[in-house]
Amino acid sequence: MPLTVLTDSDVRSLLLSLNRADILDLQHNLAGALHQYSTGTNENGCCSLHQPQRTSISLKDGQTTLFMPASTSTSTGMKIVTLSEANPVVASSATSIMSGNTLTPSPSIASSQSTTPRGSLTLLDSTGTPLGLINAEELTAFRTALAATIIFNRRSHVNTVTVFGAGKQAFWHIRIALLLRGHDIKQVNIINRSFARAQTLMQEFYSEDHHEWRSNAKFSILSSEFGEYHRLLKEEVRKADVLLCCTPSFEPLFPAEYLTATEGRKKGRLISAIGSYKPHMCELHPDILRQAVTTAHHHQHHHKHASSEGVIVVDSLSSCMAEAGEIVQAGITPEQLVEVGELLMVKKAVLKEVEKGGQGEKGLKNWLEKGNVIYKSVGLGLMDVCVGEDICRMARDRGVGTVIENF
Repeated sequence: MPLTVLTDSDVRSLLLSLNRADILDLQHNLAGALHQYSTGTNENGCCSLHQPQRTSISLKDGQTTLFMPASTSTSTGMKIVTLSEANPVVASSATSIMSGNTLTPSPSIASSQSTTPRGSLTLLDSTGTPLGLINAEELTAFRTALAATIIFNRRSHVNTVTVFGAGKQAFWHIRIALLLRGHDIKQVNIINRSFARAQTLMQEFYSEDHHEWRSNAKFSILSSEFGEYHRLLKEEVRKADVLLCCTPSFEPLFPAEYLTATEGRKKGRLISAIGSYKPHMCELHPDILRQAVTTAHHHQHHHKHASSEGVIVVDSLSSCMAEAGEIVQAGITPEQLVEVGELLMVKKAVLKEVEKGGQGEKGLKNWLEKGNVIYKSVGLGLMDVCVGEDICRMARDRGVGTVIENF
């Protein structure tokens, strides 16, 4: 079998060429893999039993190398990436956040220091024959956004999308959101410490090449360099229908009361947090998560009481319990989490019943479409292998990359 080799530029050019139908196809396959991860049996290659926990090597210079083995029903693979955890820098008073009634500086990673994971994904077919070698930099950001927008694509209201961050993760979250729901999105707000980086990101979406699928969505930037940053930040957070947090932050991006106070709870919104990947990192204040799981039915299982919030949606229960800073710091228990793959199964069953004329669990459907939903992800090797396999197939079909015969 020939080996397909994709450089970072190969991967980026291929991903940028994808249309809405391509994205939906990739997302459908990924959703299926995540469903099998949560519910499959030993016979299924995507089952969680066949997904080893990732291991890591941490060095004194702040670099961490992750080894992420995974399998599907048709392939196995290993992604190896190195992440640089830059030293937190203490921001100026303009970038402080409020803790209680006190303004305190917010440590974060300096904008000039890249934290994009660098490495590669190696793919083997079911017989162990090498089939792909893919640069993982663009792939990692893309597959994370693809998974994060599974629930997004089912939301009733996505008029205003607010994004924290201005890196690759922010780019792909915005691009996929616009490809999927561009005609429904009226406003995209980018919030970032550096105005210059946010401006660079915004300009990518105003190029002529993007106009056709970008629709008429308007963009705005909010930077901590602005004089009335805190007042504007509260307004942006509260009016958002969707909050996409894409930063490797050490502290909450905004005070909890923006969303936990009465005014902040007047509307339902989807909150996706994918930036923190270690227990000491945190994008969302723990109080936001604690409130989300504190409901009248907090002792009941989510499947029976979907009309109340009661749970946080995660990509992997075991991984998030060990690595997700928001989950760890909030003291969330496994019973208060539900994997997105399991949720997909419940939603499918509910919709099928409704289609047959039954009432279904209207509460679950209403919560997923209009309620307050928090999605937390730390990433799975399964995502890389599933999406990577599809990208290899597309690359071969479209003549992208380098093919090595009889490798």
